[in-house]
Amino acid sequence: MLQFIKRTWMWFWAPTARFAWGAIIFVGFIGGIIFWGGFNTAMEATNSLKFCISCHEMEQLVYVEYKESTHYQNASGVRAICSDCHVPHEWTPKLIRKIRASGEVWGMLIGKIDTIEEFEEHRWEMANNVWRMMEATDSRECRNCHSFEAMDFTLQSRRASEKMQEGHEQGETCITCHKGIAHKMPVDPNAPERDD
Repeated sequence: MLQFIKRTWMWFWAPTARFAWGAIIFVGFIGGIIFWGGFNTAMEATNSLKFCISCHEMEQLVYVEYKESTHYQNASGVRAICSDCHVPHEWTPKLIRKIRASGEVWGMLIGKIDTIEEFEEHRWEMANNVWRMMEATDSRECRNCHSFEAMDFTLQSRRASEKMQEGHEQGETCITCHKGIAHKMPVDPNAPERDD
């Protein structure tokens, strides 16, 4: 009789293996959806222009330069924001870029570029990091909007048309020729000083 009571008690209070695994899977599934939704929302929020210019160095320097470029205002009315040029569209490369960007945010938080002067001091290094990444991906972010095959060379100036086609034939990537397209060209600290 004692054995019967013990088995009944265990049956009543201990869930079956199927129920336990079902509950774990259900909770995991719901938790995964919540985590994925929150993670994706955070990734997209960090792609906004508002987020990108939230630190004063970006707002007072880089954003001002960008507003004077054709990526900000042009005849076609198409505007590229920071993330269009600096963040891949594909999910895995985007995640890798966001992880790298966390190091850049950390640099800002610890005061590496706390002032406009410090930003200018590091501009050459930061620009070269971006250019290296763009060269390594064959200017992938540029090509999200600009397609060589869709270009109408008859609408370009003669010189631009010749240079674009020549660069394409030589296997050059967009950033090879278009450095400083949306931001001020940094001064190479290793360049010999010029007497103007």
